[in-house]
Amino acid sequence: MMLLPQGKTGVFEMALKGKVALVTGSTSGIGLGIARALAAEGADVMLNGFGDAGEIEALRVGLAQEFSVKVGYDGADLSKAEGVAGLVAKTQATLGGLDVLVNNAGIQFTAPVEDFPDAKWDAIIALNLSAVFHGMKAAIPGMKAKGWGRIINIASAHGLVASANKVAYVAAKHGVLGATKVAAIELANSGVTVNAICPGWVLTPLVQKQLEDRAAANGTDVEAEKKKLLAEKQPMLKFTTPEHLGALTVFLCSEGAETMTGVAHSMDGGWVAQ
Repeated sequence: MMLLPQGKTGVFEMALKGKVALVTGSTSGIGLGIARALAAEGADVMLNGFGDAGEIEALRVGLAQEFSVKVGYDGADLSKAEGVAGLVAKTQATLGGLDVLVNNAGIQFTAPVEDFPDAKWDAIIALNLSAVFHGMKAAIPGMKAKGWGRIINIASAHGLVASANKVAYVAAKHGVLGATKVAAIELANSGVTVNAICPGWVLTPLVQKQLEDRAAANGTDVEAEKKKLLAEKQPMLKFTTPEHLGALTVFLCSEGAETMTGVAHSMDGGWVAQ
């Protein structure tokens, strides 16, 4: 658990007991790591994402029991504006409000610009960028009414720099940072902060599987493939984890970060420092 206040010693309150958090794309990977971190601080959490219904229910029940918080789930389709608005409304109705919104859901596809399918462009922009806008639009009125809120948009190192063959993803993540800054300016004196997190390589189950496949194909081992993959972009040959991103999210929700807004926080092993 994080530090609790100790009189007037200057230690900031970090616990989120009594707060409600919605984390999109939170049935696995980065989103799940963030949801766990928020629940560990006492926040009630609404999960969202795709997967096996039985596994998701087991996950929901497990989180609720482990952290003694309320945990809901909604599999809303965030590629549509009404799906996003409905998810926010359900969170408010079933958990009693919405204090922390983490826009994390996203998809990826790679191809050169001239070969990039129109349908893939539309799908990536809809989920990775438009859903962020629709989520903020739906959540902001309630946060402003309370005079407190935290919006954290999960962008990427690709929100700051580009890589070949990722035109839709890079465009969407750059857009997320722009939207974050605009919302932060508009909400600067409302008690609501808006920030972005820009991860580099994150060791999720999907990436772990890719590393195992690469090792099998190349006749190497997973550790060798990890270093090779990381070295393509990062000076630090170490993966960021969902737990790292969860810890940063918790800090951005704390009193210690109450004047931190409109910022793109890189957690990327030095990727964009080069």
